[in-house]
Amino acid sequence: MTSHAAYIGRFAPSPSGPLHFGSLVAALGSYLDARAHHGRWLVRIEDIDPPREKPGAASEILRTLEAYGLYWDGAVRYQSQHLGDYQAQIDAWLASGRAYYCTCTRRQIKQAGGVYPGWCRDKNKAAEHAAVRLKSPVEVLAFNDRLHGSLPLDQQLANEDFIIKRRDGLYAYNLAVVLDDIDQGVTDIVRGADLIVPTGRHIGLYRLLGARLPHYLHLPLALNAEGQKLSKQNRAPAIDNQAPLPALRAAMRFLGLHAVAEEKVATPTELLNLAVNTWSLTHLPKQTEVTTAF
Repeated sequence: MTSHAAYIGRFAPSPSGPLHFGSLVAALGSYLDARAHHGRWLVRIEDIDPPREKPGAASEILRTLEAYGLYWDGAVRYQSQHLGDYQAQIDAWLASGRAYYCTCTRRQIKQAGGVYPGWCRDKNKAAEHAAVRLKSPVEVLAFNDRLHGSLPLDQQLANEDFIIKRRDGLYAYNLAVVLDDIDQGVTDIVRGADLIVPTGRHIGLYRLLGARLPHYLHLPLALNAEGQKLSKQNRAPAIDNQAPLPALRAAMRFLGLHAVAEEKVATPTELLNLAVNTWSLTHLPKQTEVTTAF
């Protein structure tokens, strides 16, 4: 496989609970893509939403990655240590008129059709009890995905002024993830297909900031038998740190690496080394959702 120049990938879980099978698929896919391109693989803990976080979850996630042989490069980055960076960018946009304070409620926006119509854009609202919205960057109606090709995006969302800091003072995912990826030099983003929708906003931020766009690869989402996304909210069970090979093999099958998954090996590292040498987008399912029995 040919290498991207200075490939840098990442896995960026939120510490809202232990890793489940869907998380493992995302971690494995991003790890294999990075290693197959002889690149670096970073781990970032996205801990900017304390009400949703579980005590000790970040350390547990790191222990799980190590148990599965998914060793990262460099120091782990914690978003909670970079709040000043997010605020500095928001302050700059507020000063330039690119961002503004908004006091509209979710109920009001829902009654207006679900897409924010810009009511507070020119009202010079005060900061008290207000969210911060960014005036819609360059319209992004489609983007290129390494697996799916050109993916269309919702035109209404593409033109919406979106929140970059919430009314409760917490920083928005859409802002933090882009600023972090730029700061860390991430060249390739490999993640679940549930994040296809906000990708247009992310690309708009890259363009607004004058930063080079990363390559995107959205992996299929793992669904349970009821058709629900495997997630902490849906109480997906944690994967087993004591016996990692069964889940690791199942994740490889999910990503189309069936032959590798059947190899007789003693450790996750041996299995991962085989998978790195076999990794190819041609093996990946083309669907954005796949039901798993694991």
